[in-house]
Amino acid sequence: MPPISAVLITYNEETDLPRALASMAGVADEFVIVDSGSTDRTCEIARQAGARVVQRAFDHYDTQKNFAASQATYDWVLALDADEALSPELRDSLLTWKQQEPQEIAYQVATLSNYLGGWIKHSGWYPEYRIRFYRRDRAKWVGAIHESVRADGPVGKLEGDLLHYTMAAIAEHYAKMGGYTNRAAEDLYARGRRNWRGGMLVAAPWTLVQRFFLQLGFLDGYRGAVIAWTSARYVWLKYRKLGVLVRGGKIEQHTQRQATHADCAAARDKKDA
Repeated sequence: MPPISAVLITYNEETDLPRALASMAGVADEFVIVDSGSTDRTCEIARQAGARVVQRAFDHYDTQKNFAASQATYDWVLALDADEALSPELRDSLLTWKQQEPQEIAYQVATLSNYLGGWIKHSGWYPEYRIRFYRRDRAKWVGAIHESVRADGPVGKLEGDLLHYTMAAIAEHYAKMGGYTNRAAEDLYARGRRNWRGGMLVAAPWTLVQRFFLQLGFLDGYRGAVIAWTSARYVWLKYRKLGVLVRGGKIEQHTQRQATHADCAAARDKKDA
């Protein structure tokens, strides 16, 4: 029975962390939490659940998650984010796996996202297979922004869904988009990308059409429409900020405008409620 280390990186996750840890109870043989300076009860909650907590300043997602894997006692690593949880079917798949001799060195799972209070079955979001269970000596995280696991051997699939509890309000989505588009623009610039107008004028509208029509986002109702719009806006902002960098400007000014927009949206949401 191969033992499993569950590893998570955290920062102020006191709301979501209990659900993630509870879903892995009985599956994981240890919990390792790498925290980047939480100021809420995240670390307390983790320790109460029996987790070992390690502090490390955050730099990039891939390096933080690779460091977390390096802190595990066992070779098999189950890597979740704090806002994720195992479905009952995925729990059963992992428990069944523990009774057998592993044939692969990593396993993909389908991610099912809860967005604005509903499960998204289309819009290019489902099924999105990601490696989240792997041998730490044969696989590693790559990508400073949209990180993923790269394995150097055969990859299998596990039955069941990884439940991802994403944004509960549009204002939350807009607020996160500011930081993500900053990093995305900086990454494009660092890799030598200089053509930003085409991204704004072509890639952004195409993303909307792709999400809502080609990927059947309309079947997700109004949530599908929001996903299509915010996906297109993400692309538009990313290339707009790349244009700022290409012209020798700084994107911090745009970050402030984005934060102001998020504050206004949150105020509207509160008023409507």
